[in-house]
Amino acid sequence: MRRFTFHRLWAMVLKEFIQMKRDRLTFGMMVGIPLMQLVLFGFAINSDPKHLPTALRIADHGPFARTLVAALRTSGYFNLVTEAATEAEARRLLRLGDVQFVINIPEGFSRQLLRGERPTLLIEADATDPAATGPALSAIRAIADHVLDRDLVGPLARLRAKPGPIDFQIHAHYNPENITHYNVVPGLLGVVLTMTMVVITALAITRERERGTMENLLATPVRPFEVMLGKIIPYIIVGYIQLTLILLAARVLFDVPMVGSLALVYAVSLPFIAANLAMGITFSTLAKNQLQAVQMAFFFFLPSILLSGFMFPFRGMPEWAQWVGSILPNTHFLRIVRGILLKGNGLAEIAPELWPLLAFLVVAMAVGVKRYRQTLD
Repeated sequence: MRRFTFHRLWAMVLKEFIQMKRDRLTFGMMVGIPLMQLVLFGFAINSDPKHLPTALRIADHGPFARTLVAALRTSGYFNLVTEAATEAEARRLLRLGDVQFVINIPEGFSRQLLRGERPTLLIEADATDPAATGPALSAIRAIADHVLDRDLVGPLARLRAKPGPIDFQIHAHYNPENITHYNVVPGLLGVVLTMTMVVITALAITRERERGTMENLLATPVRPFEVMLGKIIPYIIVGYIQLTLILLAARVLFDVPMVGSLALVYAVSLPFIAANLAMGITFSTLAKNQLQAVQMAFFFFLPSILLSGFMFPFRGMPEWAQWVGSILPNTHFLRIVRGILLKGNGLAEIAPELWPLLAFLVVAMAVGVKRYRQTLD
């Protein structure tokens, strides 16, 4: 039996470093993925979102109402972006996701306050994502106790008595009980489809190249676009099977409400599945082996899950992270699915999120076809 020697050990270590040097893509992933995780978790992820878009419905423009609005603005949690003229307009803003809150200041607010009647202030919240609304609602309760202290002086000081001069009523729309899986389970549609579609397709062409069956395709008159469609269509069927299983589990196991049209969910899932499959094929044309294909797919999947609003509130991220997240198809698909299932949105309401998804599909398909043609040449 040969003895252990550091000389042979050092030779094996050098051999591995040489292989790393030759496989630059794998080495880049080894460095790039930890750096990306560091940036995303360190800078982009925020579980205490602030500057949430808020609409006002003001029927009383007295001094107490102005003080309250100023306190909400300076709290940092509310970004007062618009003023709704009617209740229908306020509901539409919530349904479209344009605002997170609607704050209603009723008529006679100041008069009731001076009488000590504790006027009711109605706050309507889009509670589809409880993590996004929770901190802001906690902050507004704290604001209610002391916001008018500087105005309530002299004879009005008696109104400072607890529980505060204002009665806050909160209506949490679409998820009034703040049940987490109402938000998480519909989001799993996008996460599961992204993970499986990109990885499976990325391995498809790479596997044929490694096994030598790519030469058989090269010998046929099949065009690159036809090969791509032939690769994509079977996995589209697989994607719809996954979609059906998740929807069944959401309804049977988790009792997730499905207010909108399931047919619309199936329809908008097609471009999303196709976009992820096109990305997978693009990665397969770049990768030299199956390991690299999986690494590329994971490099795409990580920001898709962290920057889409699935795990962390989207509006809690900095602007640059929201910009990156808005490019990814999973971000728009999550909003579409949650809007349909929880809010009952129709085609008109989801259109602003549908066209970026279609644009990503066109670009991904075009790049995939071009890369595949270059691979054949």
